[in-house]
Amino acid sequence: MTRWSSTTTAALAALTFSSLPTALAATKSPGCGKEATMTSPNAYNLTINEKTRYYYLNVPENYDNSHAYKLIFTFHALGGTAFQVRGGIGEYLPWYGLPEQDTNNSAIYIAPDGLNTNGMTGWPNEGGEDLALVDKIIKTVEADLCIDQEHRYSTGFSYGGAMSGAIACDRADDFKAVAVLSGAELSGCENGTTPIPYYGQHGVNDTVLPPELGRELRDKFVKNNGCDAAEPEEPDIGSGIHIRTEYKNCDYPVTWVAFDGPHSAKYTDVGVEKSFSPEETWRFFEKFPQEA
Repeated sequence: MTRWSSTTTAALAALTFSSLPTALAATKSPGCGKEATMTSPNAYNLTINEKTRYYYLNVPENYDNSHAYKLIFTFHALGGTAFQVRGGIGEYLPWYGLPEQDTNNSAIYIAPDGLNTNGMTGWPNEGGEDLALVDKIIKTVEADLCIDQEHRYSTGFSYGGAMSGAIACDRADDFKAVAVLSGAELSGCENGTTPIPYYGQHGVNDTVLPPELGRELRDKFVKNNGCDAAEPEEPDIGSGIHIRTEYKNCDYPVTWVAFDGPHSAKYTDVGVEKSFSPEETWRFFEKFPQEA
């Protein structure tokens, strides 16, 4: 069940964010019109700083090389793998559950592997090398597949949320929006002053990355995006619900979802079978329409 806080009402009632665009002509990538070669379910690789990096793609079965698709990065958590994100293994729904929401097959999804440091994979982004990975994946994929370069997105859980936060900080001009799931500022934030549409969610009972860390990252973009400052309502412990807040008077939208739960990417409200996370994330990404 979703309850609405007092900061939410005007946003949905009027949808007057100055940043909510009308559909504009897609800026098509160089891969548009070409015969695609990157449609395999197997891992691809490239080299960054003399290190081999791997990633998976999810390309629609009915892929059309004349249609510009959204590009959505999906980053795993500490100790996770791209294979787990791809397959919906363990803590993960497949591709964070977004393809199930994407009923129009409007997106191509990417799941990269983090570097293994001291036996644990993650996104330390030392010297910006994980951002360099993102840059090179974009260049490689967009040379082969038809991508709408105005509609790149990123999401991830925990350390993967931190990586999406780093993209928000340092690649805001290259991405349309990010969704940070139970994240924190762990992957660096060299710049962090450019506005970008920002979705964040966090469990109020999170003991791995306490919720105040998620709030701190959120508040950076509340400020960057010109929103009215507010303290969103959050659910009581034991309530079993999540509460969505959409900040008011933003130049670029900010949505915050607080839920009565722990450190989880796919938590469900009490009495509900499916996690709210994919629906809420996709709801946010859908604020930005592509050309029909």
